[in-house]
Amino acid sequence: MTTTTLTERVERTELIAAEPVESLAAALDIVVPFDEGTTVPPLWHWLYLLERNRQSDLGPDGHPTVGIPAPPGPGRRRMFAGGRVSTFGKLKIGTPATKVIAVAGSVEKAGRTGPLTFTTVRHEVFQNNSLVIREEQDIVYRAPGSGSLPNPQTPPPPPEGPVLEQAADERLLFRFSALTYNAHRIHYDLDWCLNEGYDGLVIHGPLLALMMGEHMRREGIDLMGKTFSYRLASPMTKPQTFSIVPGPDGLANGAEARSAEGAICAVGSLSGI
Repeated sequence: MTTTTLTERVERTELIAAEPVESLAAALDIVVPFDEGTTVPPLWHWLYLLERNRQSDLGPDGHPTVGIPAPPGPGRRRMFAGGRVSTFGKLKIGTPATKVIAVAGSVEKAGRTGPLTFTTVRHEVFQNNSLVIREEQDIVYRAPGSGSLPNPQTPPPPPEGPVLEQAADERLLFRFSALTYNAHRIHYDLDWCLNEGYDGLVIHGPLLALMMGEHMRREGIDLMGKTFSYRLASPMTKPQTFSIVPGPDGLANGAEARSAEGAICAVGSLSGI
């Protein structure tokens, strides 16, 4: 295993506009305030301050070949593994914000199907000169041609508590890709999905994480002053209605995203900053 600390850094500033919140609320078929001065719901910051790569800088899979992070080599398959979001303040609509992105570190490992590269990217969002959100995203690069992904294990029954169901069809996948400026073809190109070893269109990992935060928000659980950690346990594929259920210690401490078949595809937890 080789560990490297890197220092690449980019900065972007833009107005936190109302339209992204309005758009995602419409896609999820819910009502969320988006007037100037209102705040962006927890985890919805993923709609803002996006890197907008040129078309010529995209690889065959739709992922950027330059920027942060850049793939460690040609043909490597990118997977979003999870991350941590610490909320220090509310991101307000109608006020400019700045995001600073840097690669925090990279680790090379030998996996079952070949070499793996684990890269952690740090995002910090500032508004009115104050840190509002600090996030770390864990990205995994797999070797090309490493075959199908393993099937998820048979899960235990979901814990007791409130359940949030979300229908995710091709239309929602397309709209979520557009709102997050995500051109990865596994979310809209079925032939490409099969080429990467998936059995159908892949439901976005960040959408699963966002919906875990949404379930907490709708049940009155505040993410302010807390760190929301999430891990993508297994790919959720094919259009379906999935469920967000409480974690083993209750919704105030965590949640799970379960497929229509009951597989645990993402796990989230809340802790103090």
